[in-house]
Amino acid sequence: MVDLKVPDMTCGHCVSTITKAVKELDASATLDISLADHRVSVQSKASKESLVHCIAEAGFTPQAL
Repeated sequence: MVDLKVPDMTCGHCVSTITKAVKELDASATLDISLADHRVSVQSKASKESLVHCIAEAGFTPQAL
């Protein structure tokens, strides 16, 4: 499980964009996203670095927790 804080995730569209980016990296990934807390938890076979990179490429600034 990779836990990230994404302070610039502010709306449902952001959640959708992050979900799409992660699913493109790993279609079997499961995400638990809390918009109110700006937290994204991902269960994935992809590395933490890959997940951070794909979310950053989608236009966000993920921070490891």
